[in-house]
Amino acid sequence: MTNSQLIDRLLGAINAIVRGKEEVVRLALACLLARGHLLLEDLPGVGKTTLALALARVLGLDFGRIQFTSDLLPTDIVGVSVIDVAAGSLTFRPGPVFHQVVLADEINRATPRTQSALLEAMAERQVSVEGRTHALPAPFFVIATQNPIEHYGTFPLPESQMDRFMMTLRMGYPGRDAERTLLADLDTRARLDRTEAVIELRELTGLQDQAGGVKVAPAIIEYVLDLTAASRQSDRLLVGVSPRGAEHWVCAAKALALLSGRDYCVPEDVQGVAAAVIAHRILPRGEFEKVDRASLVRDLIRATPVR
Repeated sequence: MTNSQLIDRLLGAINAIVRGKEEVVRLALACLLARGHLLLEDLPGVGKTTLALALARVLGLDFGRIQFTSDLLPTDIVGVSVIDVAAGSLTFRPGPVFHQVVLADEINRATPRTQSALLEAMAERQVSVEGRTHALPAPFFVIATQNPIEHYGTFPLPESQMDRFMMTLRMGYPGRDAERTLLADLDTRARLDRTEAVIELRELTGLQDQAGGVKVAPAIIEYVLDLTAASRQSDRLLVGVSPRGAEHWVCAAKALALLSGRDYCVPEDVQGVAAAVIAHRILPRGEFEKVDRASLVRDLIRATPVR
């Protein structure tokens, strides 16, 4: 099976569950192929959890869910060592982070101390407990969710945590046709239960390796640097794109190129992932604080010529 056929099967299987959100599904898959992590920031009930489950089922990956609450402890995420009376030693019991796809549901409801328990896991693909390092499974993909308008009982994610996410996406309401189809077939859980993996682990790893090997011409690198510099010099922004953000930008563009059937990047790949990769990393200034960040990113792209 060719890459194109395999990708079409993946996208088709996910879109059969998550209906009417083709672009969100495409970007979420690009994030996974780029070995990044994803933050879904949207209202309850628009399909965030369904997307996470659909990705795990279609890709044949082990799935774990962590419901973040104010009383959640770091050990509830990474695991804890317990006394094995028979052996007379400590035995490590891994927490729910030890899955290939981890859904961190309502991540902003936990305290900063608990949120930080994901930092090492997301950055290093490992956790340290009582001086011992434990490797996480591969691939390892964190999908976190948060409600952007509810403030009671929440703890906003610090910049260091936000910067660990390669992409932030919003599901949005479905179109009328997609919602009509959804209402005519209400049993999403049954569709998920019937869904089988359409790709083997070695094929998925192969796609991730190929995404990393997509060619990026010097002109594309200069284009990203121009955009990055423009964000840092913009009179609309207090904080522009970080070096890690620029790195994630290129990685995501390479994955999008692979999904488009190319082994090289074009400016449209950089532009196609821009809002998802950059909007959560910039900090608007003064009167622009209430302006949609994605629109600020689009304005940045329009104002920066392609090399």
